[in-house]
Amino acid sequence: MSVFSVVIPVLKVYYIGLKVLLYQLFNKSFPLPAGNSENEGQEAVKRIKEENLNQKVEFIHLDLTSLKSVHWFVKKFNDRGLPLHILVNNAGVMLVPERTTQDGFEEHIGLNYLGHFLLTKLLLDKLKQSGCQESSARIVTVSSATHYCGELDLEDLQSCSCYSSHRAYAQSKLALVLFTYYLQQRLTAEGSHVTTNAVDPGVVNTDLYQNICWPAQLLKGLVAGLLFRTPEEGASTSIYAAAAPELEGVGGCYLYNGQRTKSADASYDEELQSRLWTLSCSLVGIQEQHRKAY
Repeated sequence: MSVFSVVIPVLKVYYIGLKVLLYQLFNKSFPLPAGNSENEGQEAVKRIKEENLNQKVEFIHLDLTSLKSVHWFVKKFNDRGLPLHILVNNAGVMLVPERTTQDGFEEHIGLNYLGHFLLTKLLLDKLKQSGCQESSARIVTVSSATHYCGELDLEDLQSCSCYSSHRAYAQSKLALVLFTYYLQQRLTAEGSHVTTNAVDPGVVNTDLYQNICWPAQLLKGLVAGLLFRTPEEGASTSIYAAAAPELEGVGGCYLYNGQRTKSADASYDEELQSRLWTLSCSLVGIQEQHRKAY
């Protein structure tokens, strides 16, 4: 393992992060009015019920590091017999030490990407049934500006040859954008009333930064209040993608700060999108008929 193979991804990720922080310093967050744990989920349900006097709110636990848990969650949801109009793929880890999920996947690609890939695939029929011409069902997938420095290595998606948490994180976020674009092409070709978009929340003051190096931790403590967005501000573009009337029927976009933005050049590579889709199906155990790239 060369020093450059470890150092360069670190520099790229922090460079992208610095650019985003400078943007946020001079640009207000997109204005919109929002847990990782089961307790947080139950507390959110309680608050929603209290604030809206609506008892039809439910929490179902889901562990995206486990394909078995994803299948269990989808079965539990489908057993409710309810429609599904909006799916937000928002869970994630960042810069974690080298470790694997319950199914043996490198954790960034396993949780950030493959867990969401399987969840979306298993819920796709329900989304198609729920959408209609007047009101499409919507899929919102949370990526990150770090996808701009991501490089997708289909021969080493698990980062086995040379592990770098920065490279693995950026790769997982690029995979989410590639997945979003390819899925939209398929949905459009089928004539489905489902749209899918990727969103970038910006640099948000959350627990995701617990694994950054100590100098960066120190710097974050000094500038977070000024430069970082609050969780509510970070959620604004996701809410916009999920509910904005002007995005009815609009898919295949990368949204940042409430605006359509150009994503990384690599994300528009249709052959790479198709190859990633095929590999992902194989990794999560989904078999489907071979299709030509759209």
